[in-house]
Amino acid sequence: MKKIILSICIAGLGFISVSAQKSIDQKVTELMAKMTLEEKIGQLNQYNDDITATGPVTKDADKAGQVRAGKLGSILNAVGVKNTKNWQDQAMQSRLKIPLLFGQDVIHGFRTTFPIPLGETATWDMNLIEKSARIAATEASAYGIHWTFAPMVDIGRDPRWGRVMEGAGEDTYLGSLVAKARVKGFQGNGLGNIDAVMACTKHFAAYGAGVGGRDYNSVDMSLRQLNETYLPPYKATVEAGVATFMNSFNDINGIPATGNKYIQRDLLKGAWNFKGFVVSDWGSVGEMIPHGFAKDNKDAALKAIIAGSDMDMESRSYINHLEDLVKEGKVDVKLIDDAVRRILTKKYELGLFDNPYKFIDEKREKEQTNNLEHRRFAREIGAKSIVLLKNQTQLLPLSKTTKKVAIIGPFAKATVDNHGFWSIAFPDDNQRIITQFDGIKAQLDKNSELLFAQGCNVNDKDTSLFAEAVEIAKKADVVIMTLGEGHAMSGEAKSRSNIHFSGVQEDLLKEIAKTGKPIVLLINAGRPLVFDWASENIPTIAYTWWLGTEAGNSIADVLFGKVNPGGKLPMTFPRTEGQIPIYYNHYNTGRPAKNNTDRNYVSAYIDLDNDPAYPFGFGLSYTSFKYSDFNLSSTELQGNQTLNASIKVTNSGNYDGEEVVQLYIRDLVGKVVRPVKELKGFQKLYLKKGESKTVSFNISPEDLKFYDEDLNYDWEAGEFDIMIGTSSADVQTKRVNWEK
Repeated sequence: MKKIILSICIAGLGFISVSAQKSIDQKVTELMAKMTLEEKIGQLNQYNDDITATGPVTKDADKAGQVRAGKLGSILNAVGVKNTKNWQDQAMQSRLKIPLLFGQDVIHGFRTTFPIPLGETATWDMNLIEKSARIAATEASAYGIHWTFAPMVDIGRDPRWGRVMEGAGEDTYLGSLVAKARVKGFQGNGLGNIDAVMACTKHFAAYGAGVGGRDYNSVDMSLRQLNETYLPPYKATVEAGVATFMNSFNDINGIPATGNKYIQRDLLKGAWNFKGFVVSDWGSVGEMIPHGFAKDNKDAALKAIIAGSDMDMESRSYINHLEDLVKEGKVDVKLIDDAVRRILTKKYELGLFDNPYKFIDEKREKEQTNNLEHRRFAREIGAKSIVLLKNQTQLLPLSKTTKKVAIIGPFAKATVDNHGFWSIAFPDDNQRIITQFDGIKAQLDKNSELLFAQGCNVNDKDTSLFAEAVEIAKKADVVIMTLGEGHAMSGEAKSRSNIHFSGVQEDLLKEIAKTGKPIVLLINAGRPLVFDWASENIPTIAYTWWLGTEAGNSIADVLFGKVNPGGKLPMTFPRTEGQIPIYYNHYNTGRPAKNNTDRNYVSAYIDLDNDPAYPFGFGLSYTSFKYSDFNLSSTELQGNQTLNASIKVTNSGNYDGEEVVQLYIRDLVGKVVRPVKELKGFQKLYLKKGESKTVSFNISPEDLKFYDEDLNYDWEAGEFDIMIGTSSADVQTKRVNWEK
């Protein structure tokens, strides 16, 4: 009897769930029946707020009047409950009172900023990354925001492209996990919850593969490469339930993404069954004109709506031309209806029709304006994002009782630089952000002295501050040099042909090195930089990215050993720009180099070693880890058997610490060439000094699959190398034979 009752209850719950979904569908259908064509097209139209802009601004004579007329579905860059309430008041004066969506680039935090996404990825910790997005959503939603234009999941293999700071790096597997974690964080327990915002997967598709690392540039690649390397992170977010997608500025094999039917309608909404809506990037509908794909805005609107772009961000192409295109019979009204239904569904799911002011609450905004618990987490994830590149003389961790410490460089007392690009500016940022100077000073012993010299500016040729910096260095027992790129030197439209230290920073470093004082070099950046002189001459280097609101405290925690660094690089660091693009999972050639210095009639440069400056997955610790007892459950496998690979990891040093154990696979022979190695798993361990743990990975044929030239996705029998180690360049290898 109990089983029968339980079954009825479960069935009833299923009915309620389906009924609730049908209820939203029915409400949308009923609302759409009341809408004029002009009002439907209005829902497909998004404008920027009048206060701030993140793209080229188009002026409107009476934007509020258009809202009242039902000609606007969404506003971006409207921040704060006072501002969003004002706009929503206008919408409530429209005939059908359809609420506005408020969107914002909440990329790596909101009121509390966290490390840039590339830096967060260096934690290799999905729980931390998800929590970062969760906090960002909590704060942003308290300020009236419904929708973030994140996560950016573009695979980035060219550090000249400034937007690598916004993504998860070069690897498809790692990038897919990060993408899922960020969607889960932003959307929390589901849309409709007061602390959940709609996530937006961007930029669809392959934006990170622009020719020459130039932003907005063309992408030309095989469909096999597109499917195997670039598309999986986007698909992962669909599987995670992402609410929206944003298309990309680039063309893909000659078709701009905004007008690309294969990408948007056939693949995303068709094969992947994505039920959310697609928004264009800023003005990208109209930008199909300079692409040479559309002759004017009317033609651009035609091609974009047919291709599957649902909402036009800022180009005015839809609002000005779609109605005529429908009346002329060039656009089927069913395409308009499909786009409107997708957008209205999300507004219902957010609960905006029940209460348009649901996210507009001054009390909640005030509570999230300075959340100390969020700041404590920012400090934690900041420290865990730092990657220790060199510690040859074991200078780190520093003693808090060091008598005289000097911090020298243009970032020592910087504030907003610590935010990194794509951060929300607040009037009190200079007071809230913890500088590196203040963070270090707070942890030094009361009898110690912290000296300071700026030394130089970030990006000019002025050497007038060198002499003071040298004198300060001579007085110190240890010198902390803080160099890199300013926060606005990486990000959108921030491609760089030269990714060395800008200005005279390297010259300053050389002058300080001449003093003979021990130097700790901190590199602040939004991308991998080239710093070959420093790599060869400075024994102690930490990569600190841009860490956010608590940057100074996070850095000090690592410098003084409160946190043992455990970050690992999510991108390969080149020796020079001539190596770019460089990434670990490249294909072999018919003439591969035999070693790092082999340059004779092989695929190499005659004037450069073959390996990178620092490989993907690399990162040191204050302790050391020994790998031993690498075992496989079998070396001969059949069909759908599962292979277990295990290895013993021992903390053989003097500090407790974290290690990321990485699993790579190589398919030695295939019908198409396969990468020299591919990341297929990793585990992050915390080991006390002297402690050992055995790490196990299960490998199935699913992990061996790849796309062939006909886009069939399967695996082939043959030999495979199984590799486990501490980075992509430091692994132990065993070979298996796997038959079907």
